[in-house]
Amino acid sequence: MPPAQWYTGIVIQIQDLAPNTRSFTIQIPEVTVFPFIAGQFITFDLPVGEKRLQRWRSYSIASPPRDSNLIELCLVHLDRGLGSTYFFEQVVIGTELKFKKPEGGFVLPDIIDHDLVMICTGTGIAPFRSMIQDIIHHKVNHQNIHLIFGTRHREDILYLDEWHALARDYDWFKFDIALSREIINNDDPYPWSNAIKIHKGYVHPIYIDAYADYRSDIHFYLCGWSKMIDEAVANLFVQMKYPRQQIHYELYG
Repeated sequence: MPPAQWYTGIVIQIQDLAPNTRSFTIQIPEVTVFPFIAGQFITFDLPVGEKRLQRWRSYSIASPPRDSNLIELCLVHLDRGLGSTYFFEQVVIGTELKFKKPEGGFVLPDIIDHDLVMICTGTGIAPFRSMIQDIIHHKVNHQNIHLIFGTRHREDILYLDEWHALARDYDWFKFDIALSREIINNDDPYPWSNAIKIHKGYVHPIYIDAYADYRSDIHFYLCGWSKMIDEAVANLFVQMKYPRQQIHYELYG
């Protein structure tokens, strides 16, 4: 097996996305174009311990492939998380980061001839943002896209303005939000469109209700914490009778 290819990136921008979530823009000066496939992740070697198990941390790329040497990450600050604590407490503009070349098979097919239902929680939305922006930027032929996002509070909704713009501009896109700890009322101040709906609770009832009748022309993509994915796979495969080849997932822990 050939040795892993490593890069050195420089943090050039840090932005708050939510109370405990930030985006980090990284430039890779040694290349003009940084190649990867939308949905892939990169593994960092962070100075947070002696053993590789402590030092190596993997994060999905939240930006689409483009003709540049910039990538974006979307990270949440986890309690006792060595990697996220390092990013939030020590990484600043100009920090150098060492990471391996992109990896992972959680990617879309070359020919998208079926509807896509993307189900995620928290920063699990990162690879889907990369995929959707890649589809738009490269004018990829595709079918309908239904993004279902779960989080706790309204202030934790990530990239909301981007999704609102997509729902406004494209009739193939719709976005459902599940808020597990928020009071939902009809006097919502945000200008929700018909393609964006907000729900009280978790993501599971949304796709169960929407896709209860089996369809062969739809694929489900799941990304987030393992508990959510385990439940979603059980719902889709066991309860709703969707075959394994129509269910794809990426675990976050």
